[in-house]
Amino acid sequence: MSEWNDKIIQEFRANAGMVGGPFEGSPLILLTTTGARTGAARTNPVACLRDGDRILVFASYAGAPRHPDWYHNLLANPTVTVEAGDGTAIETFTATAVPLTGEERDRMYARQAELRPIFADYQARTSRVIPVVALYR
Repeated sequence: MSEWNDKIIQEFRANAGMVGGPFEGSPLILLTTTGARTGAARTNPVACLRDGDRILVFASYAGAPRHPDWYHNLLANPTVTVEAGDGTAIETFTATAVPLTGEERDRMYARQAELRPIFADYQARTSRVIPVVALYR
């Protein structure tokens, strides 16, 4: 997965936040977390949804049976770095990650699944509840 992510990260940075292929037209950010065990910085491209002054990210892992590593990392170390692009420039900022719960989590996941139906497929593939995390500046 690292080589796959590295190519997306490189394309994201080279094109001010825009990528092609299966992610073309999908809002993405680069999320850098601190490894829960290693303390090393880990950057991952993740799908996002802007919601007012916060950015929501979804720990779908494409419907895999377990949460992605980046989710475990931000639970242990909720201060993260976000790179967000608009096609002309990339803005980099520090954010605090806060997992959503209950009705708010359900409502935001349903909104994402409505906008990007693949997220409904991801939830159908797994028995776990896919976490939704709000990133606040």
